[in-house]
Amino acid sequence: FFSHLSHYVGADRCFLTPHTVMCFPTLAIAAILSIGNGNARAFSPPSIGSSSRAKISPVSSLNLSFLDKLFSNTVTAGIVGKNEHQQNPKVTVPSDFVIPEPRPLTLTRSADLIPFLTASAGLGLRLATGAFVLGWQIDSLFAPELNANGEKQYSLKLGPLRIRDSSSVLDQAVQPEQTLVLHDNDSSPNCKRVREMMNLLDITYEVRPVFEIDHEPTLFDPNTDEEISNTKQIIEHLLEKYGPPSSAFDSKALWPIEFEAFAVATSKFAASLRGYPGSKRQGNARPDNEKMQPIELWGYECSPFVKPVREKLCNLGLPHRVVSCSRGSRNRDRMIERTGSFQVPFLVDANTGIEMYEGPEIVEYLEAVYTLRED
Repeated sequence: FFSHLSHYVGADRCFLTPHTVMCFPTLAIAAILSIGNGNARAFSPPSIGSSSRAKISPVSSLNLSFLDKLFSNTVTAGIVGKNEHQQNPKVTVPSDFVIPEPRPLTLTRSADLIPFLTASAGLGLRLATGAFVLGWQIDSLFAPELNANGEKQYSLKLGPLRIRDSSSVLDQAVQPEQTLVLHDNDSSPNCKRVREMMNLLDITYEVRPVFEIDHEPTLFDPNTDEEISNTKQIIEHLLEKYGPPSSAFDSKALWPIEFEAFAVATSKFAASLRGYPGSKRQGNARPDNEKMQPIELWGYECSPFVKPVREKLCNLGLPHRVVSCSRGSRNRDRMIERTGSFQVPFLVDANTGIEMYEGPEIVEYLEAVYTLRED
């Protein structure tokens, strides 16, 4: 029974079977049933006065601009992902913006049903690859709400059960000390394979959007000072440097990523259902978006709730830092520690100081802040 335990997507709302999601019709029916039972993410727009007004903390520039100029030429040309020493642009949040309250069990926007289903189709086509960390396991069916130190910990509550999960192998892996940088296109099949591998290994990484569907992913690893532009070599690098010993897990777990023909075909079809996001820069995007501080996005590749947010970040050309939160991820406990609850997508914008849940509202926020406004 428990090997077929249903899995909640995103904020643990939509049931999916871990290793048996084989086709879109089954997934679509599950999604519709889930919504009918109220097990869907909230999509309702923020209402002014319904919650506390956002505390906006715009990035301030230092007056010591001569120091910026003095050290601005320290970047090594040609090395992808090295941090240019530059002054980040200033952005402001609309004065009437209100951070929405998390609403985990309501669906108030019928218009979001079709986008949800097309995103879910991609999840099904890719066999939910990346929904679980490598070596996923259930640790306890009746986990206490607090850990041994008296701190709140993540668990999935299903009726009388409180299920806590983890990885049986990732404790043998080394996490990158410095953030990996991926030059990525959202619709590129090979880029998707790399992003899924990041999720499997529970790696946090930074994305620099590239507007070419056939873009071959380029990874810069500041920990080894390597730049890699071949998909197979990137995957091998991730497994060698940040994966567990090959003897610790069954290599069959990687076949949806490593079987290139299957991965490319299913990823292309999934991208077509979404209209090939990231294929071109949004026309009204701010011209300085690429210079913004990376926006932090907590989530994982195959979540249909996270997908629209990632697409918007890519369409706007915004660099963003993806904190992997697949089932069994250690980052789920980190979010509990930070916010008191777990729900994805969760956005942290260093450019404005905004932190918020709720995917549709996050998309609206990004549209309001990072596009050119008509006077």
